[in-house]
Amino acid sequence: MDAESPAPTYTGQMVATRRGFLVAAAVGGAWAQAPNFTADVDVVTVLATVRDRNGAVVKDLTRDDFVLEEAGVPQNIRYFYRELDLPLTIGLLVDTSNSQAHVLEPERKATLTFLERVLREDRDQALVAHFDVRVEVLQGFTSSRRALEAALARLSVPAKLSTLLYDAVRDCSEKSMKKETGRKAFILLSDGVDFRSKTSLADAIEYAQRADTIIYSIFFADALVPYRPLRSAVLAASRERGRRVMQRLASETGGAYFEVTKNDPIEAIYSRIEDALRNQYSVGYTPEPRAAAGQYRRIRLTAKRPGLVVQARTGYYAR
Repeated sequence: MDAESPAPTYTGQMVATRRGFLVAAAVGGAWAQAPNFTADVDVVTVLATVRDRNGAVVKDLTRDDFVLEEAGVPQNIRYFYRELDLPLTIGLLVDTSNSQAHVLEPERKATLTFLERVLREDRDQALVAHFDVRVEVLQGFTSSRRALEAALARLSVPAKLSTLLYDAVRDCSEKSMKKETGRKAFILLSDGVDFRSKTSLADAIEYAQRADTIIYSIFFADALVPYRPLRSAVLAASRERGRRVMQRLASETGGAYFEVTKNDPIEAIYSRIEDALRNQYSVGYTPEPRAAAGQYRRIRLTAKRPGLVVQARTGYYAR
């Protein structure tokens, strides 16, 4: 969001040559989130989605419509362009713990439809992973819709109780996303309630950030049963904690939070995620003053036009 994150967490830095940026822009694309290159100019990039008061993606902004600050110091935006055609790398992280038993089938169907609409088989790729008592990648990165459909068909809920949500974000960030280039995003489907992970929430977020991967979190949970008030009260408290977890995972990685409701079904949410992925702005700058290696630097990207909300990362560790 356009407000600063409450706690310092890594939000990604790309190091690239000035010439490389200009060449990439000339051919209609560039690195919004990319690996690190040893070069003569350090360029920090921020990938942003902008929405209006109604939540619609804003697609007509220019460089002059943005204000960028690092550690409270205004920065000169040197590189700016819309990311319309850069390859997408998507990681689907599906909660298959016991609490998701009744929502798994609609998740499966909507996810397959989303992949069919979004993935271009000549350039985009996705993986499918699930987490419950373990974290397992059912299908590594592929452009094959048939392979992804087969992986989604294998999703099932085990009898044992465990929800390794934070471990899933950590493992898939470190082992899968970190080595990929281009625009990278997790789509996380869960009620946000972790149980028995060895990783903390803060560490899970940092792993995603260090892999330059944003998180679109989709909060999906069973409706509460009103005729069991005590149980409903316990579940409501747990659900609120899970909601806050999903919101934090999204906001601190530059993604977005969604909640499945009767009036906002998962199909509609996937449509908005697709719109966001296809209409992002890439903002690049050379920090002044330059930060020391390892130092955490807060960044704040806002839009000048009233009523607009910028969804972007909020800082980085200098290298």
